[in-house]
Amino acid sequence: MAVLDVVKKRRSFRSFDDKPIEERKLEQVLEAGRLSPSAMNKQPWTFIVVSDPETKSGLNEAMNQTWNPAILVVGCAHPGEAWVRDDGEEYWKVDVAIAMQSMCLVASDLGLATCWICAFDEDQVKSLLDIPDEVRVVGLMALGYSSMKKGKVTKRKAAGEIFKYNSW
Repeated sequence: MAVLDVVKKRRSFRSFDDKPIEERKLEQVLEAGRLSPSAMNKQPWTFIVVSDPETKSGLNEAMNQTWNPAILVVGCAHPGEAWVRDDGEEYWKVDVAIAMQSMCLVASDLGLATCWICAFDEDQVKSLLDIPDEVRVVGLMALGYSSMKKGKVTKRKAAGEIFKYNSW
């Protein structure tokens, strides 16, 4: 599928069926994250792939909501390893977000459903998964087969509202 077609097709799904993800598909999704660009190619990330039901249940508590995907991917950043711009602006969140978006797009292309999850108690997630203190949890991603169908993306601003050319 053409990349723009995948971007147009990709949706956020919040309901999943019980079907497990084929190993080859999971490998391709994870490889997309591994190969993603990062500032100065620092790759300051670790992704925890959670399939264990008990651990997913604990993550649901940390998110204060119930997610039932085959897998939850926990995107972690290593701020101390990330590139920092001369003015002090840190890019670890951007780096992890780019990698997770790459995973979302490949998953969509493979017929899998995803959803970014940013509402969570970071301390609970870190405690549950034994994540070191210096590592930050940027987001989680539900990954699996959707139990629902969705139509086209409709809630997007018009191009004229968001693009400027050559100056503000």
